[in-house]
Amino acid sequence: MQITLDSPASAPQPLSPYYSQVARVEHADGSALLFLSGQIAEGATLAEQTRGVFETIAALLNSHGASLADVINIRTYLTDITKLDEYGTVRRQFLNGTPPTSMTFEVPRLFRPEARVEVEVVAAVQPS
Repeated sequence: MQITLDSPASAPQPLSPYYSQVARVEHADGSALLFLSGQIAEGATLAEQTRGVFETIAALLNSHGASLADVINIRTYLTDITKLDEYGTVRRQFLNGTPPTSMTFEVPRLFRPEARVEVEVVAAVQPS
């Protein structure tokens, strides 16, 4: 097993130098698991932020030969759980197949005070 930590130049850069955006765990058969750090995005509304988050996640996955269809687990942190439907509407535009396993939490605040949503995912990449 080989582990690579990465913040690919082809995706939006992390907001802090204290973490990597992707941990890639390679298995002997050529498959890999991708663990993405929590992502936030700019935007005036929860819908705009959610769209930006999933666009960033898609770019990070793409830089490692994966796509949103490869997501097997998602964890969402919302500052207002009553907005879950608004978040879900946008999420379904990006994750429109069989839904991955999922957990959603309400939190009092996130890394940036203006952030309303943060999402982290795990994806499984098949051997090429």
